[in-house]
Amino acid sequence: MTEKELQAAASGLLDTAFNLGEPEKAVSEYVGDKFVQHNPQVADGAEAFIAFVHSMRSQFPEMHLDIKRVITQGEMVVTHSHMTLTPGEPGLALADFFRFQDGKVVEHWDVIQNIPDTSANSNGMF
Repeated sequence: MTEKELQAAASGLLDTAFNLGEPEKAVSEYVGDKFVQHNPQVADGAEAFIAFVHSMRSQFPEMHLDIKRVITQGEMVVTHSHMTLTPGEPGLALADFFRFQDGKVVEHWDVIQNIPDTSANSNGMF
């Protein structure tokens, strides 16, 4: 896959799962047969990812993920995103790392940070 195709696949996975609320479709299109998860709240495998997304969306039905940038190096893609769980709240800054193999996501890491109400600088998180 080209860099642009890898970036589109990582973005498509997140958008389809979290914004459209269709994690089954996201998995069928973008996730490989083996899916290694490094988020300590989610077990390995596509079914665990699907269950996690449904749980998040049931708790936060108005959640939205806005991908701000996508970086690719070889078979690794990193997205930097703003996730709002409830409209009007600052939300979370996310960095998701995806390892691709044969055009499918086979491994995932993430770093999640709350966006504070105030900051020591005016640069913002994005």
